[in-house]
Amino acid sequence: MARPRDRLTVKSVETLKKVGLHADGGGLYLNVRKNSRSWSFIYQWQGRRREAGLGPVHLVSLHEARDKRDELRRKVRDGIDPLAEPAPSTVVPTFGESATDLIASLEMGWKNDKHKKQWRSTLEGYCQPIWSLPVDQVGATEIVEVLAPIWGEKPETASRLRGRIERVLDFAKVNGHRSGENPARWRGNLQHVLPSHNKRSKVRHHPAMPYAQVPDFVAGVKKRHSVAGRALEFLIHTAARTSEVLHATWAEVDLEAKTWTVPKERMKMGLEHVVPLSEPALVVLRAMAVFGAEPDAPIFPGRTGKPLSQMAMAMLLRRMEVDEFTVHGFRSSFRDWAGEETSHPREVVEMALAHLVGNSVERAYRRGTALAKRRELMDAWSAYVVGGPIGHASESGG
Repeated sequence: MARPRDRLTVKSVETLKKVGLHADGGGLYLNVRKNSRSWSFIYQWQGRRREAGLGPVHLVSLHEARDKRDELRRKVRDGIDPLAEPAPSTVVPTFGESATDLIASLEMGWKNDKHKKQWRSTLEGYCQPIWSLPVDQVGATEIVEVLAPIWGEKPETASRLRGRIERVLDFAKVNGHRSGENPARWRGNLQHVLPSHNKRSKVRHHPAMPYAQVPDFVAGVKKRHSVAGRALEFLIHTAARTSEVLHATWAEVDLEAKTWTVPKERMKMGLEHVVPLSEPALVVLRAMAVFGAEPDAPIFPGRTGKPLSQMAMAMLLRRMEVDEFTVHGFRSSFRDWAGEETSHPREVVEMALAHLVGNSVERAYRRGTALAKRRELMDAWSAYVVGGPIGHASESGG
C-alpha cells in the first residue's frame, strides 16, 4: 500500500514545534530545528540513504518544496543522483544548521539517545564561534580558534570535537555546500598547527607565571599599544578564560554597575557569570571604547572587526619572551596569590574563577550574596597587579 502524500499543511509547517523530521510524503521532510526550519529530500541511492537540502522554510514554500521533491524524484527514477549535481538551493546553511542536519541523519542509526546528546552537547557547547557562520566559510583558522582553548586542557574532548567538526564539513560538502579539502582533517593539516596528544602521558597543566612576577609583567604589557595587549591586561585583572575575553561584547558590560556579565552560552560550566570590574579593568575598557562601543561589537576586535584571534595573546607572550608561560596560566597565578597572600575564603576565590562550588542550592544562594565579596577580592588582586599596597591585598574577604 502506497504511503500517503502531501501530509503537511501550510499551517502545520508554521506551527510544528517538535524538533526533528516531519514527513510530507514522497521523500519530502520538514526539518524542525531549535532555531530554524528547512526542507529535506531523503531518498535511497545504490542502497544508501541520501539527503538533499531544499532550502529554509522562509525562502521555500510548501508548494515549492513539493515541486522540487517531484523534480528530484524524477531524476532518481531516471538514474541521476541529485547530489551529484549542483545543490538544488543556492542558500548556504550555517555550520550550526549543517551540524543539526548531520545529527538528524545519523540518529536514525543510533540505538539510544546517548550518542545524540553527546554530539549535540559537544558541538553546541564548543562551536559557538562558528555556529552562525556559513558552512562554506569555516576554514582552518576558525577551527583552530574553537579547538585551541581546550586542546591541552581536555585532550580527549578536543580530539572528539575535531572529528565531529570534520564530519559536519564532509556532510556539507556532500550536500553541495562546500568544496575542496576538509580544513578539520588532522593528518597533513591540523597536525602542523596543533600539538599531538600523547595518550600515555598525563594531562599537562597550563604553565603559570609565578604571581610575584605578574606586576612587572603587566607593567610591560601596558607599554604595548595593541588590542592584544589590552585584552591580556583585561584577562589578568578579571581572571577570566581566553575565549570569554575574546568574545566579550559591549552589551555584556555595565560601566555604571562596574560589572561584566558573561552569558551561560560562553561559560565552561554553562552558567551565567557576573564579573565585578576593578578600576584598572575599567581603564582598559575605556581605552577600548575609543574604537567604538556598539552593543554587539567585540570589545577586543581584530583587524577585520571580528573578535581578536585566539592566538593573539599567546603570540604577545612570545614577543615578550615569556612564552614558557600560557595565557590560561594567569588564572593559576591569581589562585596562588589569593591562597598564599590573602585570607579570602576559598569558595569566594573559586567563584571568582567561575568554578562550581557546593550543591545547586548553595550555588543559587552564593550567586546572590558573593558579588560584594568577590568585588573586594578582585579589587585587591588588581591593586597587587598594578603595584598597589600588598597590605590591602591581604585583607579578609569574609
